[in-house]
Amino acid sequence: MTIVNIDDLRLAAERRLPKLFFDYIDGGAFSEETYRRNRADFSGLALRQTVLRARAEPDLTTTLLGQRHALPFMLGPVGFLGLYARQGEQKAALAAHAAGIPFCLSTFSIASLADVRRVTDGPLHFQLYMLDDASLAEELLTAAEDAGVETLFVTVDTAITAIRERDVRNGFRSLTRITPGLFASFCLRPAWLLDIARGGMPSVRAVEHRADFGRGALEQAANLSRRIDKTLSWDDIRRLRDRWKKPLVIKGILAPEDAEKAKAIGVDAVVVSNHGGRQLDGALSTIAALPAIRAAVGREFTLLLDGGIRRGSDVVKAIGMGADGVMLGRAYTYGLAAGGQAGVSHAIDILHREIAITLTLMGCGSIEELKEKAGHFVFRHGSAG
Repeated sequence: MTIVNIDDLRLAAERRLPKLFFDYIDGGAFSEETYRRNRADFSGLALRQTVLRARAEPDLTTTLLGQRHALPFMLGPVGFLGLYARQGEQKAALAAHAAGIPFCLSTFSIASLADVRRVTDGPLHFQLYMLDDASLAEELLTAAEDAGVETLFVTVDTAITAIRERDVRNGFRSLTRITPGLFASFCLRPAWLLDIARGGMPSVRAVEHRADFGRGALEQAANLSRRIDKTLSWDDIRRLRDRWKKPLVIKGILAPEDAEKAKAIGVDAVVVSNHGGRQLDGALSTIAALPAIRAAVGREFTLLLDGGIRRGSDVVKAIGMGADGVMLGRAYTYGLAAGGQAGVSHAIDILHREIAITLTLMGCGSIEELKEKAGHFVFRHGSAG
């Protein structure tokens, strides 16, 4: 199969992964309405074509949170990358850093921050789930400091986990050990199974020293999910702001008033996110929520966006509607599952190429020009002059 776009990588990932893990990556909450809306609402935006503006290759570099990066997107936090490919977190980080962009490690990762830092000295971020175990939360923050994490992302939209019906059917996070039926399904994917088996039984390295979390990634994942703090409040974010001295970003904002509160207490940026359609089903898509949030916080405050990014034109539309940059999730994870580090690099290259072509055909010479002229290059269908 010739892979030319992210959807091709998705199909390749589906063929290689056991259903349990593919559906965890690919699925959403309840009827998956928000999941679908994240994609569909990009189609409601049009790009302004401008011709006869001959120029060199567009400049795709951009500055986010004080750091200059080669591309206007980064690899966002996705749980359990090490279950989709052996040493998946390390491979994704290496691919990101080779492309000149940051990698953000999830709390729900197979590899620890120290594991990732051992293989690369590139820009490393960490996504924190606030846990009801204060000692473990402090361990994670200390590990982030020790690993030289540049930016902390705290996810705030998971006080309760929505029902992800694909996961319920497959038993993800309810299975705590490998049953005969589950092993049989693994054997249907021999290339994946051989790859994972070479590294031994995966475990969540950040908690494997804690007997109360159990043994093996499946049991540890289930126990970690139960430890997410269900009473998280703005006061907790204020305390975290005092504790963490580097850039702090809140991930999971859809309401303008929440973005304003985050800005007021000294958070450095927010991620406009609905958790990839995996939490509140029926919520706004992130691209639909973005303009009102930008209007609420002003032009100088940093806004990132995730959810539904599958094309370079989606990245252009997000920035043209007010985002400073984009966080990838499924788009690169499909690449990892399909082809390891090379698959992640392929996903990055696909989007890099598509962004460059899109900007050129729009007569836009750089990401910074796109930001400066937000609202000029992208418009809703029927609203062009």
